[in-house]
Amino acid sequence: MDPEEALDIVRTQHRAVLATLRRNGTPQMTPVLVTADNAGHVTVSTVAGSAKVRNLRRDPRAWVCVLPEQFFGHWVQIEGEVRIVPLPEAMPLLEEYYRSISGEHPDWAAYRAAMWAEHRVLLQLTPTRAVGSPTP
Repeated sequence: MDPEEALDIVRTQHRAVLATLRRNGTPQMTPVLVTADNAGHVTVSTVAGSAKVRNLRRDPRAWVCVLPEQFFGHWVQIEGEVRIVPLPEAMPLLEEYYRSISGEHPDWAAYRAAMWAEHRVLLQLTPTRAVGSPTP
């Protein structure tokens, strides 16, 4: 599957499992919400102190399996390297991430305050390989 085709799926299917590598080489998997940005990255919002961020600081490789809401159906697995974007650089990207998944926030000032309070970062996965189920 072409990475662009995979990104098209990520733009409409946001439920996923993100896998990173622990220090001992075993996978650490986390359910996440994903979307694709205009620059061609798969993006994830998370807290800076999470296990996935610690793993990615050590080894930037990651895999994400994107699933449809009903679970069975059209899915895609994307792999690549991740860039961790910290605040304040991440704020406009976090806003784009939110809009892409949920639309406009009712109180952007409260959203921004929450992002700072939670020490959020944005993960940008650059796809290098994608596989998935046939297009329905």
